[in-house]
Amino acid sequence: MKPAWKNELNREQLLAVTHEGNPLLVLAGAGSGKTRVLTYRAFWLIKNKGIDPKKIVLLTFTNKAAQEMSGRVRELLTQKPPGVDSKLGFAGTFHGFCVRLLRIYGQAVGVKKGFVIYDTADQRQVMKKALTNLDQENTPKKVRMYLAIISKYKNNLVSIKDTKGLTAIWQEYQRLLNKFNALDFDDLLTKCVDLLKVTEVRHKVHQRFDWILVDEYQDTNKAQFELTRLLVNNPSRLMVVGDASQAIYSFRGADFRNLELLNRYFSNLKVVELTENYRSTQNILDAAHEVISNNTGHPALKLVTRENEGDKIIIFEGLDGRAEAKFVVDNCTTAIEKEKSVAVLYRTNAQSRILEEELIRVGITYRLVGGVRFYERAEIKDLLAYLKVIANKNDAVAWDRIEKLGKRRRSNFETWFNTEFNNKLTTVELIKKILEITKYLEKFDKKNEEDLGRLENIDELIAVASEFPKVEPFLESVALIQAEDLADQLQPKKTQVTLMTIHSAKGLEFDNVFVVGLEEGLLPHSRSLLEKNDLEEERRLLYVAITRARQRLFLSFAGLRFLYGGRNNQTPSRFLSEISGRLIMTERKVIPDWQMEKETADDFSEIDSW
Repeated sequence: MKPAWKNELNREQLLAVTHEGNPLLVLAGAGSGKTRVLTYRAFWLIKNKGIDPKKIVLLTFTNKAAQEMSGRVRELLTQKPPGVDSKLGFAGTFHGFCVRLLRIYGQAVGVKKGFVIYDTADQRQVMKKALTNLDQENTPKKVRMYLAIISKYKNNLVSIKDTKGLTAIWQEYQRLLNKFNALDFDDLLTKCVDLLKVTEVRHKVHQRFDWILVDEYQDTNKAQFELTRLLVNNPSRLMVVGDASQAIYSFRGADFRNLELLNRYFSNLKVVELTENYRSTQNILDAAHEVISNNTGHPALKLVTRENEGDKIIIFEGLDGRAEAKFVVDNCTTAIEKEKSVAVLYRTNAQSRILEEELIRVGITYRLVGGVRFYERAEIKDLLAYLKVIANKNDAVAWDRIEKLGKRRRSNFETWFNTEFNNKLTTVELIKKILEITKYLEKFDKKNEEDLGRLENIDELIAVASEFPKVEPFLESVALIQAEDLADQLQPKKTQVTLMTIHSAKGLEFDNVFVVGLEEGLLPHSRSLLEKNDLEEERRLLYVAITRARQRLFLSFAGLRFLYGGRNNQTPSRFLSEISGRLIMTERKVIPDWQMEKETADDFSEIDSW
């Protein structure tokens, strides 16, 4: 009799879960159940093969995804083998895994114990110091530029000596990081690659972690590819999941060609394709395929569903951006009345303004993804600075921030830290003590709405800190969380409208999806029109946007749009012409309010063919 858990998997999923004998690449189309496959793979290894869970490493790109999968594994293992803990050896991000290895073995490559992790703001301060030391211009623009270039080099495993024109700046930046006993996020990867090249260390890691499962492999960069390769001791114990059609992070250094490179290192690689979609209607899937199949740089899976064809895709042309926003909001209202979840997706954050105005005008509440993240808010970073110097007194960047909070606050803090500090205090007790001795809360007016919000943020920080008795693990957790996309932590309520960029929407799904601004220069973006690879990534962005929709999909564009300081005539996106007419229902043009006095309803015309 077939075990009950096998009934939860289709044929291809079961093949991937129970595969043996070769390294495995699972090409998982959007909504095809890749999370389920990864979860059941870990469960099957433990339950059916008797593998110690602590031998399994599950690498993802968000801690949230890893927690969900490892939690599901524990649920499945209600009858685990006697004496076996169901907790995996590691489940989390590449960066988190690198932190663990560097904490244990880092001294083998010159990483000192007690190192701290610098976030983006910290890195900017270090680069500013480096440029000042070299008598170079240290404007914010220059700081960001040099950091971006160095980050790209690090992710591509380029050494300092191989760079031209940047060697001195990079060396000084790295010297300061070493002085402060700090690593930036890229260092976590590159130092860990160096670490795994040390034969003795690599052997110890292989003994400790034997089975490697990797999610979203199309989003890995060169350093992460090397990490995966070096982690593998027995190739038959590697499983990688990915989909080139959903590769949209090249600006972060991700390279979907890593999926193809696996064949070079693992000649006997087994490939399983997951093509049954459990999310969208067939019309939505067909539209997505018709768009993505125009890319020639990678294969595209043809997805199918057991559901019906569903509604046709609505393509709307507004006379201007305001008309487009009105169309979106009118249809949002209908969806909300039916208790359907709604997302409005756009290419750039600037496109949200007119949508927000229209939603506010009609009284619809919405969630805007892309505001200031919690750990980047000023009051949070201020308190974290105090905690960072407690954890590492050589953290000059944190001391600089404390200095800017005022001499009196720094003096009071230093006096306490140097003469009365009790290292047995918990993280919560430390925060409360800092607030007391620095009188930090005096800067806020409780009658001011914004200040009240800041005070609530501090209360939230204390709530988070209560989960970490010691300050070092707390700071480490904060640093890793800061690297994650806020959208990965959100799941929309059914009656809420969510506004977000397409990049932020990856991994989410909604009953109704509106993709706005489908115009040349917006999607595809003007920066991507000249290079084939860039244009194909823009097409993948639209593919990701389309496949977020479960039931209804709306694609819209405007004939006029206020951009770059003036009104511009817009051309419909070339991607729209790639969707066949059988899938489409066009909407009438809507005349914006400012033209209604001059026009009549008889002037409405059908959308022109593009």
